[in-house]
Amino acid sequence: MSARENLEKVRAAIAAAETETDRKSGSVRLVAVSKTKPPEEISPVIEAGQRVFGENRVQEAQSKWPGLKGETTGIELHLIGPLQSNKTAEAVALFDVIQTVDREKIAREIARETKKQDKHPILYVQVNTGSEPQKAGIEPDEADAFIAMCRVELGLKISGLMCIPPVEENPGPHFALLAKIARENHIETLSMGMSDDFETAIAFGATEVRVGSAIFGAR
Repeated sequence: MSARENLEKVRAAIAAAETETDRKSGSVRLVAVSKTKPPEEISPVIEAGQRVFGENRVQEAQSKWPGLKGETTGIELHLIGPLQSNKTAEAVALFDVIQTVDREKIAREIARETKKQDKHPILYVQVNTGSEPQKAGIEPDEADAFIAMCRVELGLKISGLMCIPPVEENPGPHFALLAKIARENHIETLSMGMSDDFETAIAFGATEVRVGSAIFGAR
């Protein structure tokens, strides 16, 4: 199947999951994860009406998205991979949404760059719900304090939370934990669920799902 056909299949699955969980139609946004894919593979998905995309690396996104954005209005670009502090200026300049605010150093760099550039991307905090040492994200029991620090001390508007559950575990409890942290901090946007588990994520309240391989194929 082509990426365009895969996109329609994913859209249909999202709509079905909304219906099954009594969610309002259109309440879940699809972030098409285009990392490692060249512009010629992304363009047909844009032509099919997709406007929200996710990239893992700042440098890779810089190499392809200014051109793609120039060709089509309304593109919303999300950074969904770890952000290195030396790439913060470029990330703030290029991305509309940064989903991976995951430590104090990055939060401070983002605060500095948003003021310097007078550009304010939407910000999510990444929570390491599985407390995996190899994975980015703030620890769940530190999330409340970290969100408060970002908001009060740094003046950052934290609009969402995101997580990536451990591969070998049932994702449901991780999605439930993220939803709980969101409620406690009056956060409405939940970015959770990928190609293998986005329907489960929708059942637990996801407002955005990040789907790559189910649309573009294996990397």
